[in-house]
Order: sequence, then structure tokens, then C-alpha cells
Amino acid sequence: MVNLKKYRVVFNYFVLLLTFLVLLSCGNNPFYLTKIEGKKIAITNTSSELPAIENYIKPYRETIDKDLNTLLAFAPITFDKSGEWQSTIGNLLADITLERGNSIFLSRHQRTIDICLLNSGGIRSIIPKGNVYTKTAFEVMPFENTSIVVDLKGAQIIEMVNYIITEKKPHPLAGLTFSIDKNSSANSILVNGKPVINEQIYAVITSDYLANGGDKMDFLKKGIARYDLDYKLRNVLIDYLKDADTIPIITDIRIKKLN
Repeated sequence: MVNLKKYRVVFNYFVLLLTFLVLLSCGNNPFYLTKIEGKKIAITNTSSELPAIENYIKPYRETIDKDLNTLLAFAPITFDKSGEWQSTIGNLLADITLERGNSIFLSRHQRTIDICLLNSGGIRSIIPKGNVYTKTAFEVMPFENTSIVVDLKGAQIIEMVNYIITEKKPHPLAGLTFSIDKNSSANSILVNGKPVINEQIYAVITSDYLANGGDKMDFLKKGIARYDLDYKLRNVLIDYLKDADTIPIITDIRIKKLN
């Protein structure tokens, strides 16, 4: 005779076991994306979606246009990067980057920055004569490069000088001066008016792009320490222009070619 009570117990255990196995089986079979569908919606002057899109972006465009067209300063001449060894816009950018970066570096690390080196190729436009607006800064420096301070030994400063001579481009430079003789060799290399010492440490402010060896400035990668000022180079220019009123013309000789 069959014991129904024992049968029910066994049956219940069997159902629980089967449920557990089903759940376990589902857990071992994750879902995968197998298909993506989409369609192209053309936006033209006759598109029915155009008014809605225009209304959506209008307040954003107006805000951006207002910011970009804010008057900042006046340029007495057109600042550009023409020149064999230095340029009007290069001198300006190097000087203001050194000055503005120095105030941050000094407050954080109780040290001053010795040299500023940027790259001529990073300057993408001129500062035209006349009124200067915020959009001018975005045209001159369209990239998101930030300012980095690198500690270099004097030996790397000599490498920097040799690089500049070899490149023959007006890279923005401040704090460092030297002369070039008829054999294309550097003489009278001075940092803040003092001769370079090989083992001395010099703080150099530059862009993050160059600090990582961009434009083949490998000597910057040899730094023994680096500090991110979290200050975009474009914002350096904008902040300076806000305070400048009239932009000065900086013409002091930093690289002198000897006959």
C-alpha cells in the first residue's frame, strides 16, 4: 500500500529542486545585445522638426553668443606669431602665463616659476587690432590645454635652448634669454639674468601637451617633478584681458642672433 504522506513530501522536494535548477539555468545564461535599429531623420529648412529644434537651442545659443561677444580689452596693434625667433603674440602669452601661473604656484608651493615655454603651433589665430572679445581668446587658443609646472635641471634647460635653435620657430618664451652665434650655437644662456647651472632645479611652466613630450619636446618629460595648476591656458588669457584695458606691446629681445 502506498504511503501518501511520504509521497507528498517527496513530491514537494522534487518541485523545489526543479525550481532551483530552472533559476540556476537562467542565471548562467546572460542576455546579449543582438540587434540595434535606427533611422535617419533629415533636418532641412523645410523639416517639420526644425522649429522645435530651433526653439530648444535658442536660449543656449543666445547665452553663448552673449558670453563670446563680451568686450575685454583693446589691442593697439595686431598681435600675431610672425617673426624668426619671437613674436608679439608669443611674448604676450609667455609673459602672462608666467605671471598668472606664478601667483598660483607661489601660494601653493612657496616657490616662484623661472621660465615659461609654450609652442608656436598652439597659437591658432591673431589678436586683431581694435576691440578684443572673449571669442578672440577661443580663436587664439581653441584647445583645452592646462598649465603644468615641471621641475627641470639646468642640463634640460640647455636641451631646451638647443631645441629652440634647431626648430627655428618663434615659440613663446619668458624668463630665459640667450644668443645664437654664426655656428648656430647658444651663448650667454641666462635664467632671470643669471647663468644656467647644470644641477640647479628650475621651475618651467608649459602646457600639459608639451609636458608630455608634445612637439618632440622630450626634455620636458625628464622633469623630476610636475605640478598641475588646474588653470587652462585660454582662461589665463581671458583673465588677463579682463584686467588689461589696453594690451601692451612687448618687444624686449629674448633670443639674439649674432652676426
